[in-house]
Amino acid sequence: MTAAGAGGDPGRGRAPALPGDPPGGYQAAAVWSLGVAVYFVAVTYRTSLGVAGIDAAERFDVGASALSGFSILQLLVYAGMQIPVGLLVDRLGTRRVLAMGIVLYTAGQFGFALSGTYGTALASRALLGCGDAMTFISILRLGARWFPARRGPLIAQLAGLVGMAGNLVSTLLLSRLLQEFGWTPTFAGSAAAGALMLVLVLLFLRDQPRDYVPPPPEDHHTGIRGQIRAAWREPGTRLGFWVHFTTQFPAMVFLLLWGLPFLVEAQGVSRAEAGELLTLLVLSTMAVGLVYGQLVARHHAARLPLALGTVAATASVWGTVLAWPGAHAPGWLLVALCCVLGACGPASMIGFDFARPANPPERLGTASGIVNMGGFTASVTTLLAVGLLLDATGDRYGVAFASIFVLQAVGISQILRLRGRAHRRERERLVASRVSAVHVPA
Repeated sequence: MTAAGAGGDPGRGRAPALPGDPPGGYQAAAVWSLGVAVYFVAVTYRTSLGVAGIDAAERFDVGASALSGFSILQLLVYAGMQIPVGLLVDRLGTRRVLAMGIVLYTAGQFGFALSGTYGTALASRALLGCGDAMTFISILRLGARWFPARRGPLIAQLAGLVGMAGNLVSTLLLSRLLQEFGWTPTFAGSAAAGALMLVLVLLFLRDQPRDYVPPPPEDHHTGIRGQIRAAWREPGTRLGFWVHFTTQFPAMVFLLLWGLPFLVEAQGVSRAEAGELLTLLVLSTMAVGLVYGQLVARHHAARLPLALGTVAATASVWGTVLAWPGAHAPGWLLVALCCVLGACGPASMIGFDFARPANPPERLGTASGIVNMGGFTASVTTLLAVGLLLDATGDRYGVAFASIFVLQAVGISQILRLRGRAHRRERERLVASRVSAVHVPA
């Protein structure tokens, strides 16, 4: 089959096959699995505060705004590191950047375990956020180096699924360990997983197959600023940013900090029941991720409808919960909320599926970093808004969580503005790649 016949239209059918694709296979699966194990540990550390928010408020004697400061600072560092990390991955490779990330997030988790003051705890979470920022972009590039492009949507969703498994460990295991053994033994003990990951990465992880030669760069002389500008100029990168911005943050805010206090303090459920609902959200994310990954891999045209449909469903269910008459929403509605929020993470992965075909391989890390900034920028904004509004309104969660709808409206307006240009540009790049594959110079 020729290159022209192997692909698919970016607007319909399967994701296109591109020239120079790596072969995939069992070795690719083994190496990539090691990479996502690093991300699994990072997400476990990142979300550990979600089940320890009430304990942290008591340990450091802080209110809602100061408590949100932990997650806000961590996510600010994470979001701010995305473009630098993308550049580092493009220049240094996955193995080196992952190793640096492991050292940083393990030191942050261990420091958080020993922190006795609010200031040292903040510094530890910032260090953790810096290391965490180096993981996801690295494994996206690792997948691109080891698997064919048509596997990209499924690989990205599987990576997100593994991350949710890390969230599940936080929800189920760390919360119980925290109640049984206390703050310092729980957080310090969990840091051992990072040390193990560092050894495994240094021994076994490789950036790409030995016999794989990536396509030559489009521009050998592009500097750092030029690379960032070139990635941002692509409509697909910008569309990916806004898809990630609009879809990810409702679930991130809920899981990372405000879900447990909202369920316990505003909805009157027990802490154990709140933990079960958070677990349901994580399980929903894992299930939806498998479905979304298969749908996008088989039907490229499903990308935008899935993303916009997720935003619409999230807004509808959140609005129903917040507007429910009476003191508390019924249990079935809280279950529905957690199930719908479970689609937010998988929908945010679709943002990378717009940026991936819009950029050449040597710019993929930079473009992915730009996209990944979207959801975390929205999450930081919402975390801050919820904390400030809770303090200003006397813990009125209905008012505080209404800030979600404002950011969703901003994101949707940008998605609708960029979708046509991104689709046309993607078609142009696909046609160009097929022509270059067929007409190879002698």
